[in-house]
Amino acid sequence: MKLYSDLAVWWPLLSPPHHYVEEAADMLRVLEPFEGATLLELGAGGGSLAFHLKPHFRLTLTDVSPAMLDQNRMVNPECEFAQGDMRTIDLGRQFDRVLVHDAIMYAADEASVKATIRNAVRHCCPGGLVVLVPDYVRETFEPGTEQGGEDGADGRALRYLEWSWDPDPNDSTYQVAYSYMMREADGLVHFDSEIHVEGLFARHQWLAWAEEAGLTASTRLDEWGRDAIIGRKR
Repeated sequence: MKLYSDLAVWWPLLSPPHHYVEEAADMLRVLEPFEGATLLELGAGGGSLAFHLKPHFRLTLTDVSPAMLDQNRMVNPECEFAQGDMRTIDLGRQFDRVLVHDAIMYAADEASVKATIRNAVRHCCPGGLVVLVPDYVRETFEPGTEQGGEDGADGRALRYLEWSWDPDPNDSTYQVAYSYMMREADGLVHFDSEIHVEGLFARHQWLAWAEEAGLTASTRLDEWGRDAIIGRKR
């Protein structure tokens, strides 16, 4: 996907850390009550959420995209990083907390979701916490559009349109079309677009797969209407 490869250098103008202040505060209400200092984030992307979590935990941040890890390192230079797929990466140790934020949406089939959950559990200490935050479960999905973007201090600017819909309600995916408008510091404007395919599963499926993987799991509806799947490793 171009957003996470060729266009990754524009990430600070699409989804910067100041967009995540309220979400991070809400996430800390879930993460902080559990003991231990370490947190692994699988699919950490550009590090905008991690920026707000690092004062509270010792973070290890992973992503499949080297370009996104480069962006993350610039935001969170004091953290540990590793490149790899959230379904299969093996860091050889366990953490007090494992978080898979909206990257879990790219697990677009049942096998990929199960593999990601199993890997998260494998990296979690006994009694530790696993948190999965899909953008939607089947019961909460609604088609819609979002727009945004930022002006950068370097003279660059970006604007985007995001358009989500479900072309086949009988399968387990939906589609998100992105249109990007990017203005270089010299005033040159160029455009790009792409479609992402993301997973869409029912709440009971998430809970069943978490239980199968070794978690005692429940869901928590956050203030943005998302179901976080929260599990303690048995």
